[in-house]
Amino acid sequence: MTILLQLQKLAKEYSGEKIFSNLSFSVTNKQKIGIVGRNGAGKSTLFRILSGEEVADGGEIIINEKTKIAYLKQYNDWQAVETALEYLIRISDQEDWRVRQLASKFELREERLQLLANSLSGGWRMRLKICAMLLQDPNLLLLDEPTNYLDLNTILLLENYLRSYNKSFLIISHDRNFLQKTCHETIEISKTGCYHYTGSIDAYLDFKAQKLATLIKANESLERQQEHWQEFIDRFRYKASKAKQAQAMIRKISKLEEKRIKIEDDTGIQRINVAAVQPRNNFILKIRNMTIGYQEKKVVENIQLDLKAGEKLAILGLNGLGKSTLIKTLNKDINPLSGSFTWSTNLKIVCHSQEEMEKMDAHEQAGSYLRRMATSDIKTETVLKMAGDFLFIDEELKKNIGILSGGEKSRLLLAGLLLSKPDVLLLDEVTCHLDFETRDALAIALKKYQGSIIFASHDRGFCEAITNSILELENGGAKIIYEDYSDYLKRLEKRILQGQLDNHAVSDKSKKLKEKSRQDYYGYRAKQKKIQSLEKELEKMHVYKKNLLNYFLENYQKYNKEKNEELEMITRRIADKEEYWLMLQTELETGK
Repeated sequence: MTILLQLQKLAKEYSGEKIFSNLSFSVTNKQKIGIVGRNGAGKSTLFRILSGEEVADGGEIIINEKTKIAYLKQYNDWQAVETALEYLIRISDQEDWRVRQLASKFELREERLQLLANSLSGGWRMRLKICAMLLQDPNLLLLDEPTNYLDLNTILLLENYLRSYNKSFLIISHDRNFLQKTCHETIEISKTGCYHYTGSIDAYLDFKAQKLATLIKANESLERQQEHWQEFIDRFRYKASKAKQAQAMIRKISKLEEKRIKIEDDTGIQRINVAAVQPRNNFILKIRNMTIGYQEKKVVENIQLDLKAGEKLAILGLNGLGKSTLIKTLNKDINPLSGSFTWSTNLKIVCHSQEEMEKMDAHEQAGSYLRRMATSDIKTETVLKMAGDFLFIDEELKKNIGILSGGEKSRLLLAGLLLSKPDVLLLDEVTCHLDFETRDALAIALKKYQGSIIFASHDRGFCEAITNSILELENGGAKIIYEDYSDYLKRLEKRILQGQLDNHAVSDKSKKLKEKSRQDYYGYRAKQKKIQSLEKELEKMHVYKKNLLNYFLENYQKYNKEKNEELEMITRRIADKEEYWLMLQTELETGK
């Protein structure tokens, strides 16, 4: 078993503050490991060190000479006037056909490959960066929050790819479902080191909870023994006949203290209490023939909806199809292009989104913000309790909003909105940047919440916990889905596994296949097999061409007519094969 990467007592500090220390683990070939830890534990810092973007302050990193690391960056590294295809070719130095082949696995079709990379939406940008990373043919992937801002369809595509991936990867993610389905092992990072568990994230969290319960029980047993001996000391320490025994008891208590197990407070948010709101029994929202979008660009047309009080409506669909636009419209940030929507009277409607986070006053302290957001009938004790539920305690309350991390700011905004006792919550990807404990606690709290929720989220666990109605955006329209979220998810997974889902809808190719005769279908399958055969031929031919080029580099002072003719011949054959491959691929995609 080849060791690709080994860390020995790695340490990192920023401005004298310890991020992590004593970090030691190794990665061998075909290992699939999930990296978890509290916000600020240094997970992304570790990846930047491993990719060479930063330097560790201590310890050692040993990288096998055969290890090729690819790092999924959070930032964009394409040029301003570069198309998606040009970016992939430049970054990978791969042939055009090979780039198109891999891009098609993530449904990056020709029309998107010809668009400027800068013009793509967040989800398609992430697909592009994933393709760029995989095209470098690495044997160790570093994936930092790959599911952030991805739509559900893309998450499922990436899951399927990683499950069949036969090399190694490390994944940082707060998406518990994603880690469970892609990773076989778990490493938790903390300031004092890490723990490597040879099992899935669910198994590890269960193990961790059992371990914590055992430690607490052991400490409680020590405390009871200590209390028993202390009672004896208090009763007899001043009696001459028992003084010697009392002194012995004092020494025993001192030894018990040494046995006490220190338990790090890393449990995160365990419970969120939401203030009660006045329950309603009527419809609170009516949408009639509404079209939404920007200026002359229509995004979704003819939306019809009647929302009952207390409903938790999930807005689902691919990225770029209007989920955030609908939430902005309902929050009155933008006007509908046509049609109308009407809220019931006397409703307090609040919104959690990236735009609302950006509106927060950077100079206001966290504690001041929460007190300002709370309704007048909420006592200071309740405000502090809510602050504590969201991990804002003592000095954290004095921090200016401007210095908070993305996750901290998101938690603060959410806590403030809940303290305002709203009747309706509009939530746009509220779980981004939140850790496992916070997501679970939020889902439990919102399930009990008596108000109404309209939300967009790609977090499957969160959606399944609170959703009781679904509005799906597809093909420029919107429709109510009359099924449970779990059934909707199973249906979507089945469609993706069958390859029937296109970028915006069920692909035209699949529809045409259904209409084809049996003979045409077998013709389609024959083209697929021919493409696969061509790809294998092309790989061998490119290796042959590369060897010829290496020969000319090594023997640049000699002229070899035979080798020169071979190079010309293989170059022509490659061009012919690639042209044939592109023709077949185009025929498959267009259904011709």
